[in-house]
Amino acid sequence: MQIEIIPIFILGLLVGSFLNCVIWRTNKKQSFLKGRSYCPHCKHPLEWYDLFPVFSFVFLKGRCRYCKKPISKQYPLVELGVGLLFVFTYLQTRIDLLGPNLSYNLYHLVFLWAIISIFTIIFAYDLKHYMIPDEITVAGLIVAVTWLGFNFYLKLFSFTDLFFYLFSAIGAAIFFFCFWFFSHGKAMGFGDVKLAFLLGLILGWPNIIAGLFISFLLGGIMGIILIALKKRKLKSAVPFGPFLVVGTLVAIFYGTSLMNWYLSLSFKR
Repeated sequence: MQIEIIPIFILGLLVGSFLNCVIWRTNKKQSFLKGRSYCPHCKHPLEWYDLFPVFSFVFLKGRCRYCKKPISKQYPLVELGVGLLFVFTYLQTRIDLLGPNLSYNLYHLVFLWAIISIFTIIFAYDLKHYMIPDEITVAGLIVAVTWLGFNFYLKLFSFTDLFFYLFSAIGAAIFFFCFWFFSHGKAMGFGDVKLAFLLGLILGWPNIIAGLFISFLLGGIMGIILIALKKRKLKSAVPFGPFLVVGTLVAIFYGTSLMNWYLSLSFKR
């Protein structure tokens, strides 16, 4: 076991706790940079010992210390999810702490953690409120453009590489725009169009194909399951942002392998 994954997991828990605050306050149009945390039911300010990620939820048995109203399960789930994703990302990047490329690998890891944090907000917010806040998408665009510019500055990306990333972003956005336009917003929200542009900048070509394929596959499977369980009707709205987030995360780590596997099957025919 790599001992460093313990502080990384704790860091992920703390980030997840902060993201819960961002999700809640974004919906309430409040700043998440100032003001104490409080119970959404009784508005009582929370003390520091009420804010330990996951542990406070377990210790308080899922209820507010002051009004005894239930605490949303979103809080521990987001915290655990981010903690596990931070550890998973660290293990996937295989950072060599003594290697010559330590600085770049650390930058890459921080970039992935930032994207995971933004995706977590989009996943939870869209799942709960059926919309994707523009300010979160813009934050993702700033992170993605900064990362592309950093790689270009280091001469790891050429103008051609940047073109294909931009091509992927525009192509994905146009694809989703057609869904939105011709369905009059019923098949897809315009927030998904803007999110698709961001995903294209992150994945590039051809990984954007893998990301979108996985997203639609997961969305179709979940839709069939919900209809079978009578949780949704055929024309019921289902937020697509969470599926785009999951599909993109899979493509970030396994997109190249999936595309190579698919192409190998195609050439064998």
